[in-house]
Amino acid sequence: MLLSLTNVPRDYSWGSPTLLAGLEGRAPSGAPEAEVWFGDHPGDPADVAGGGTLDAVTGGTLPYLLKLLAAGGPLSIQVHPTIDQARDGWAREAGLAPDDPHRNYRDDNHKPELIVALTERFEALSGLRPVAETLRMLDALGDARGVASLRARLDGTGDVLRGAIGWLLADATQGEVDEIIAATRTAAHAGAGEWEPVLRAVVGVADAFPGDPGVVVALLMNHVVLRRGEGIFLRAGLLHAYLGGLGVEIMAASDNVLRGGLTPKHIDVPELLSILDTTTDAVPVLRPDSEGAITSYPVPIADFALRRVTLTGPPLTIDVAGPAMVLSTAGDVVVTGVDAVEHPVAIGAAVFASADEGSLQLTGTGEAFIATPGALRPSPRPATRR
Repeated sequence: MLLSLTNVPRDYSWGSPTLLAGLEGRAPSGAPEAEVWFGDHPGDPADVAGGGTLDAVTGGTLPYLLKLLAAGGPLSIQVHPTIDQARDGWAREAGLAPDDPHRNYRDDNHKPELIVALTERFEALSGLRPVAETLRMLDALGDARGVASLRARLDGTGDVLRGAIGWLLADATQGEVDEIIAATRTAAHAGAGEWEPVLRAVVGVADAFPGDPGVVVALLMNHVVLRRGEGIFLRAGLLHAYLGGLGVEIMAASDNVLRGGLTPKHIDVPELLSILDTTTDAVPVLRPDSEGAITSYPVPIADFALRRVTLTGPPLTIDVAGPAMVLSTAGDVVVTGVDAVEHPVAIGAAVFASADEGSLQLTGTGEAFIATPGALRPSPRPATRR
């Protein structure tokens, strides 16, 4: 069974007013358009052509959530729980209303995610930089009181990054935060050699969120720039924030977010610190193959897999295991299933294929992304998982 899917863009404040409209070839709506969800999560299940929503078809058991994401400015600095942390947090908050602003856990699932850039530049903060490198970067910021306080917290023993982030979000004075931001701005404008790109990125964050302690948290993170077709996988516990660009995002079917700044929403510092992974390593960029019509983005989890398909005219038959989606991102894409009925897919829309399809034929000239459960198949999840 094939079903055509659409959805209305979500109007989060960080959304771009132009990127989704440009992708789809339509006039901008005049409002920020941040995300389009293609999934069965109750927060915003996809609309099925002819009426109804996808959750009525799947029973709410799809293990992944596929999105178009259009960042016109920085998203909140955030981290997602492991599945055990999510189940524990969900149980602890059982007495809170679903829309309680102090709720941390919206469901009992983990939320590892992968994003692949559709724009020629997609900018992000991802993971924590090694402390020795950050101390070297702080040398470019001078000796303002706030900078000295941050340096002292990092120049120690033990889990200094967890301590520094806790200090910034809970105990640092506004004066110290402002001094660090001012020193960052001065160093970026003066030219800071190897650190200039990251400092300029942080200045852009400061312009969007003046005086926010999350701006200084951003100084501790790796600055990543993706080119079109490149992706990054974000594991549980990894601190991250997208800064700008359009991409295809896929994640486990969850809406669990613990925030660490750059947002007016609830920030629970102790809970954030309890799930934060302070391992300092670069997040590898997943680059597409130079040849071939199909690019895979391998990820070490069972909930989802994502492939990019480039169509040049001849039909491609692609095996799909489990419920699949085909999202069109360029050109003219047509999907055909076992019933031999052709389903044209408009750019920015998707087709859902039930698990009994087994394979799909794609024709046309353009680009599409195919989402499926991962190669390590997840156990079936109950419809009451959230």
